[in-house]
Amino acid sequence: MEDNKIIELYLSRNENAVKETEAKYSAYLSAVSMNILNNREDSSECVNDTYFKAWNSIPPHLPPCLRYFLGKITRELSIDRIRKKRAAKRSGSEYELSLEELEECIPKGKDPVKEAEGSLLAEVIGDYLRQCKEEARDTFVMRYYFCDSIKMIAGSFGISESKVKSMLFRTREGLRKHLEKEGFSV
Repeated sequence: MEDNKIIELYLSRNENAVKETEAKYSAYLSAVSMNILNNREDSSECVNDTYFKAWNSIPPHLPPCLRYFLGKITRELSIDRIRKKRAAKRSGSEYELSLEELEECIPKGKDPVKEAEGSLLAEVIGDYLRQCKEEARDTFVMRYYFCDSIKMIAGSFGISESKVKSMLFRTREGLRKHLEKEGFSV
């Protein structure tokens, strides 16, 4: 079923909306969640919570792209779950690995001034990514927003894993230089 028809089901509060969403997006949402959590049971719960949250969000929200709307919800729920579970241990998930890769080019620290600059940082990162070539930008977003594995990204673009790693490295280096130019200390 097409996304606009599924959204219409949500808007008319038809319970088939959840069934159609699950039929079309369960594999995608499970992959998003698994990349972050690295745990099938937790991922399954987050995906089910995504359907519930979508039911409660549409209306009033009218998502322009249902896939990304649902992916964002799943991502947020999965990150919340990993934060709760991650007391002292590291899980080795794609989420954690992608964060480790970004550490070298993102400002450190949690002081109030830096947290207040968070929205400015997001804007500067967005500006930088808009200047990148489409393939580099999409690769960066797939890795650091959706936490896709290097292998999955390579398969999506039909390129080698080493090319993906190289592209991500160059994009991170460019981001680090851009952030330093904009006054962020990294």
